[in-house]
Amino acid sequence: MAFPQTDPLSPQEAAGFFAGQSLSAVAQGPDGAILGLYILHPNNLGRCGHIGNASYAVSRDSRGHGVEEALVRHCLASCRGMGFSILQFNAVVDSNKAALHLYEKLGFTHLGVIPGGFWDKTGAYQDIHLFYIQTP
Repeated sequence: MAFPQTDPLSPQEAAGFFAGQSLSAVAQGPDGAILGLYILHPNNLGRCGHIGNASYAVSRDSRGHGVEEALVRHCLASCRGMGFSILQFNAVVDSNKAALHLYEKLGFTHLGVIPGGFWDKTGAYQDIHLFYIQTP
């Protein structure tokens, strides 16, 4: 899961969380099953408000079937219309090799690594990577 919360959200908390985003988008299969989703919002306020930030989640069974790339491409296409000329990822966890590879494939610039920036569910700390791209 790409979201930093440690506890599952209640239905009411989830409704508020997703409603509070600039955009919440869902990828569905032909049967209506949710394959993945993303949220998009400003990375900061004011003079940095033109930089967007997104987080993604893809169901375990849908990983490796192009859902991830479709979500990122949809997000990039949505950014400009929402006033985001840059998309920045603040915390791509080091163990998420598929995401690291995808962002490099799509032309994101790797800004660097924050050692031990993510506390995983085992209690260990993993490095996180920062990326950005100018939106189309």
